Amino acid sequence: MNNYSSQRPYRGIIPPLVTPLSGADDLDEAGLGHLINHLCEGGVHGLFILGTTGEAPSLSYRLRRKMVELSCIFTKKRLPVLVGITDTAFVESVELAHHAAECGADAVVVAPPYYLPPGQPELLEYLNDLIAELPLPCMLYNMPPLTKVEIGTAVVEQLLNNKGIVGLKDSSGDMSYFHHIENLAHASSNWSVLMGPELLMMDSVLSGGDGGVTGGANLFPRFFSAAWSAADNGDLPAVHNMQETMIQLQQLYSVGKHASAGIKGIKCALDILGISSARMAEPFRAFNEPEKQAVASLLDELRENPLLAADFDAVKSRD
Repeated sequence: MNNYSSQRPYRGIIPPLVTPLSGADDLDEAGLGHLINHLCEGGVHGLFILGTTGEAPSLSYRLRRKMVELSCIFTKKRLPVLVGITDTAFVESVELAHHAAECGADAVVVAPPYYLPPGQPELLEYLNDLIAELPLPCMLYNMPPLTKVEIGTAVVEQLLNNKGIVGLKDSSGDMSYFHHIENLAHASSNWSVLMGPELLMMDSVLSGGDGGVTGGANLFPRFFSAAWSAADNGDLPAVHNMQETMIQLQQLYSVGKHASAGIKGIKCALDILGISSARMAEPFRAFNEPEKQAVASLLDELRENPLLAADFDAVKSRD
């Protein structure tokens, strides 16, 4: 790790929290508290709420605000809190950002508005206009598989001097894009550049990236934090060993058959471990019994992995 990298605002593992639900429009407040404690005690470096894993587009505006408020209360300033404000309505994004600031959040995260995709010149204008209205620093979120709009490298290059931006999270899965953004950002700014897909996290850190926004860290924060440290320190034997475990974890995300399978798998596992509810936001449903049994069997297999022992022990000791 070089001195310059240590100056970037966000480094390490910043899990994208699931949103624990007790009803169609109600939070599982106890579960949220358990989850946040699990993560804070697990050595992660920040929390990202209301992202893709948090099912943000499926939540009411009231519930999103409640999630922000309670997450900040339960975190108790132990970690920075980043709040997703992506929306098709400009005003809603700005208002949620102000609510996040009032609740004590540290930054906001924004992906391109979806449904009617903006062209790249329109996206640049939109981001400049939005960031000028925000009360908190902003991290860009490149998620073209879901938004259908890439934050193109030409747009990034024109935003590098925007003082309201602190970094970019890339969930494209395109390592060429990631390396291009990383080189742009680290050459002329203090932006953090974070990886979304967890199988690519350690490779991205070895190449100079700053960390990962990894969904599996909801379940195994100690493991993912250790994996990031190994990559950040250039410990190649440890990285190779831990990558094998990350490949093993992918089984949890493929129990289901649809695009929602990854979130369902994480929520189901958290429920089985007694941390938070498996309930999904509409239009999705939690796994039925056969899938739940498959997740339980996978967790039993994962308990035999010594690299995950600290996380399983932490859950057991809480019980």
